[in-house]
Amino acid sequence: MRPSTVLLIILLLMTCLATLGCDSTPAIAKLHQQTVILAFGDSLTHGTGATREQSYPSVLADLLGNEVINAGVPGEISAEGLKRLPEALAEHQPDLVILCHGGNDFLRRMDQTQTADNLRRMIETIRGHGADVILLGVPQFGFVLEPPEFYGAIAEEFQVPYQSEVVSDLLSDRALKSDQIHPNSKGYQQMAEAVYELIRKAEQG
Repeated sequence: MRPSTVLLIILLLMTCLATLGCDSTPAIAKLHQQTVILAFGDSLTHGTGATREQSYPSVLADLLGNEVINAGVPGEISAEGLKRLPEALAEHQPDLVILCHGGNDFLRRMDQTQTADNLRRMIETIRGHGADVILLGVPQFGFVLEPPEFYGAIAEEFQVPYQSEVVSDLLSDRALKSDQIHPNSKGYQQMAEAVYELIRKAEQG
């Protein structure tokens, strides 16, 4: 093998390591028939802008064939979610929690450092309960519609599967929105499909 080829292979391996194994997804436990999934968040989880049956947790339940409990509270900020979370975990005893929170903090222009800390504490609480976590990034409205960088940093810190694009994509497409900040039924369908794909990918580790 020529030295230039060896050098190229080494550089590719270093790049893979720098990007967490070439875009590898942190693993979660494989789902089984009795797996309980808790979708925890605000109006994006509740399904505001569509019927309850069209919310992403309901659609996801159909895709997975598992129970997905909708624990979304419209208007809730992350500090309130952090307080509510332990009771929800105790009541439902989930094996997997899909965490989608922070949007109302951004709408109210709250301190993002505190929002990030609240999300970290939520993940610690969920992990302490023995459940896996999947994190969904929520965009802030500005020149570019995308989640703040702290979502990705938290996902890397805790090594949890992270979906960074779907909510931003939905809220960038008028055909998929019911209003300025909520998807419609088609949007929630796509949101569920994106979460489904992430779950299946994370199951393979």
